Amino acid sequence: MRAGIDYLVSPVAGGLQGKIRVPGDKSISHRAVILASLAEGVSDCSGFLDSADTRATMAAFRQMGVRITQEDELLSIAGVGLHGLLAPPDTLDVGNSGTSARLLLGVLAGQSFASTLTGDESLVRRPMRRVADPLNSMNADVRVTPEGTLPARITGNRSLRGIEYELPVASAQLKSALLLAGLYARGKTVVIEPAPTRDHTERLLAHFFCPVTRSGKRIMIESGVLRANRMRIPGDISSAAFFLVAGCIVPGSDLVIEGVGLNPTRRAVLDILKLMGADISVANVVEGAAEPCADLRVKYRPMHGISIPAELVPGAIDEFPAIMVAACYARGETVLKDAAELRVKESDRIQALADGLERIGIAVETRPDGLRVEGGRPCGGVVYSHGDHRIAMAFSVAGLAASGPITIQDCKNVDTSFPGFADCARQLGWEIKEVE
Repeated sequence: MRAGIDYLVSPVAGGLQGKIRVPGDKSISHRAVILASLAEGVSDCSGFLDSADTRATMAAFRQMGVRITQEDELLSIAGVGLHGLLAPPDTLDVGNSGTSARLLLGVLAGQSFASTLTGDESLVRRPMRRVADPLNSMNADVRVTPEGTLPARITGNRSLRGIEYELPVASAQLKSALLLAGLYARGKTVVIEPAPTRDHTERLLAHFFCPVTRSGKRIMIESGVLRANRMRIPGDISSAAFFLVAGCIVPGSDLVIEGVGLNPTRRAVLDILKLMGADISVANVVEGAAEPCADLRVKYRPMHGISIPAELVPGAIDEFPAIMVAACYARGETVLKDAAELRVKESDRIQALADGLERIGIAVETRPDGLRVEGGRPCGGVVYSHGDHRIAMAFSVAGLAASGPITIQDCKNVDTSFPGFADCARQLGWEIKEVE
């Protein structure tokens, strides 16, 4: 997408109608590239999300000698095995991708070569010590800045040892980094989760013939060999969430989103919206090679505010920008707690949501770990995205049923997770313009 793009969204006179497919799941696309690169043999992958973030992961492994060929959403990855990566000729720069950075730290910790990992001005402000410290407990040598951020310098030729580690926060990225490092460690690596998080890494490890075992909150892996396999990546439920909420808030809407991933650890957004009264149905469920998927149908129905159950929060952490837009159209108040992780995403999403909601006339109260939103009907206005792709898309949804147009400033980063978002939206009658 061109730099310096704003979105201008006008209220829709009639309902949104039609069928769409959203791009492949971003979390799975990252992990598919990583594990196929570390496998022995050639893996073919369809449904890959070709976005700025996932291209950063591909670029990093290409720098380390992995041959990856791409044709649209089809990838062919010639894996080099766990010990076949080569020293990169330069610093690995993963741009804005926190997933790339944290998962790569787990891989790089076990290599025979030294490396340096960095990112863009946004990523280098995000916390990385939470990954570096447990990796160093495994006898890695990962050095971040005194502030606990990138760039990170990783010393090679370290003999990793398995540890038992209880996650201080529910974080799929931290869990995944430790499991990936565990592939290189002597003995067992055990990760204990405070609450279930997305399990794409565990599923894909098993898909590449290196299963992990789970007992309650304990996840265990031992070093092993990954072998190539074929897979199809389902549509990203985080991207689908914006269209689900759009269908919920625009009277007369009836939408179908085809082929969406329905991993049990990711579908909490459906549970939350249904608790708010949303009319969402699931059809054509397919159990894929590694991940289930289905078609989602959403029809307009008035919603009401809720206190979001704490047990659903970790499974919907990326969908809360969309969910809180639903809340601003719901009758009564919606309360989100236990979501402090939103403070350290691409932006401080709690504050970014509060700032934007206030600008369009919605009463909101911020808390250290969440928000309280009083439902109503947004007015028109101008909202700043804080350079955050999910904030940008969320407020483009808010404009669909507002009393006037909403402008969302600085939307270039939408490309990090949903290239072609505006074109996809317009297929349904969404009044969205890209303005320089």
